[in-house]
Parts: sequence; C-alpha cells; structure tokens
Amino acid sequence: MVVSEATRHVLVTGAGGQLGTELQRCAWPEDWQVTALDSADLDLRDTAAIGRMVALRPWAAVINGAAYTAVDKAETDVVTAWAVNAMAPAAFAEGCATAGIPLVQVSTDYVFAGDKSGAWEVGDPVAPLGVYGASKLGGELAVGTSGVRHAIVRTAWVVSAHGSNFVKTMLRVAEGRERLTVVDDQRGSPTSAADLAGALMKIAVRLADDADAPTGTFHFSNAGDISWADFAIEIFRQSAERGGPWADVARIPSSDYLTPARRPANSLLSHTAIHDAYGITSRDWRDALSDILDELIGAAQ
Repeated sequence: MVVSEATRHVLVTGAGGQLGTELQRCAWPEDWQVTALDSADLDLRDTAAIGRMVALRPWAAVINGAAYTAVDKAETDVVTAWAVNAMAPAAFAEGCATAGIPLVQVSTDYVFAGDKSGAWEVGDPVAPLGVYGASKLGGELAVGTSGVRHAIVRTAWVVSAHGSNFVKTMLRVAEGRERLTVVDDQRGSPTSAADLAGALMKIAVRLADDADAPTGTFHFSNAGDISWADFAIEIFRQSAERGGPWADVARIPSSDYLTPARRPANSLLSHTAIHDAYGITSRDWRDALSDILDELIGAAQ
C-alpha cells in the first residue's frame, strides 16, 4: 500500500483480540489507515513504551481496545490487571493529552454492581464487585481526569467469530454433550465485536475531524434483554438451522456455578447517551448473532 502524506493514522491496541480484529476489518474512510498492535508489539505494562508509541507519529486518534479480561484470574493477579487496565490507559491519556490526540477507551459493564432494575445509564453510581471491574474503573478515572479529549465506551458480553467467547464455547462444548447447564439469573445483551468496532470507528473519526465532538462516557451493546441461558438457547436454535451443533439447555442459578469473581446480575446498558451524541443505534442481538454464525458455520439452510 502506498501511503500519502494526507493519510490519517489511527493507533489500535489489542490487535489479536475480538475487537482489534474487527477494527482492522472495518470500512474506514479512504484516507484512514489502521496501525494495530498486539502485546508483542507493545507491552501495556510498560508505561514508558506507551508514551513513546503515542509520540511516534501524529496519530489522528488512538483506540485502546486491549485489556486484561481474565475476570477470575484477576482476583489473584491483581498487579497485572491494574497495570494493563488502569495504568496503561493513564499512560495513553497522558501521552494523547500532551500531543493533542483524541483517545477512545473501551470499558465494561463490570464497573457496576449489577443490582439495578433496568438498563444502566452512563451516570449511574459505579461499584465494581471484583478486581477486573475495579481496574477497568481505574482506567476510566485516569482517562476522564487527564484532560485528554476522550470517549470512554462501556460494553458487555462481547462475541464474534474470533478468539474466545461465549458463542464459540457453546458450539465447542455441544460437540460432545447433548445437555448443558447455563446460568439464568444474569441478564444483559450480547455485543457483536463487529458492531462495537463500527461504533468506535465512527466516534474516533468524529473526534479527529470535529473539535466540538461530544466527549465523556457512553454505552454500546446490541439491543435486547436476555439471560445467558436465553443466549445459549438461541445460539443452538440458529446453529441447528445451519446444520451446526445443538444441545438442550437447562437453566440454573448463579449459586450453582460458583466462580472466584462475582459477576453483575444485571449488565444491561442504556444506549441513550451514544445515540444522542453520535446518532449510533444498536441492532437486535439475534441479527448480530446470525452474522457471527454465518461466518462460523455458514448461512442458514
């Protein structure tokens, strides 16, 4: 590829993850080029290296989509979780603020306690239940207080045809089992990594092109209110339509599936702020799932 002097460069972290993969597949404007880095290219525990990377070129925008996402492991790997999820965003924010570069920081529903009825608004009180959520909140606070022009985008239940996620796990486990037990008292809405990437791209381009673009905290997920068990049932229904794996799903309470880290019982996110600020709307999670299964299995028969 020949890169002209007019090319706008966007720095993306988490290149090998679900979101990083989809950000590289996005239909960016013709004059934009993505530089996507994984942990081998940039160690997010090294704040000095982050500073040097931000100063490497006049980036049009930075999207920090990388994170320490091992929720249960974070309970005992506290230092690494905080280094990647809090100190790295702080370093990106400091470098971007100094250079005048807008920063898009990806965060999570885990900053909430999950004890609300209805969708979480961006201004609702935060009260993370474990190390992962607390460290991601630390990253939010670092970015929000740094003076950098920014958008913090919280998301939840990210799935895609890539990496490790609930959809791929269900399909894999169903290959060897006819009946699965899935938690039914944790609710939210799945998020297609491709749809999330599209929203982040739109925000980054607007922040780079418009000095008056809205800043602050926003939520993005697909539309709908379901449980993990509901999600699994629909995965298998759509999979069966494509000739893929199927299993019967038995609904269980969280108390029957104990994990080191507590999960929010309600991860449903309100989309009001992102729609009002950027005109971004979310399609139904079933339609997003269909696209993922088309890629994993093939079109419905």
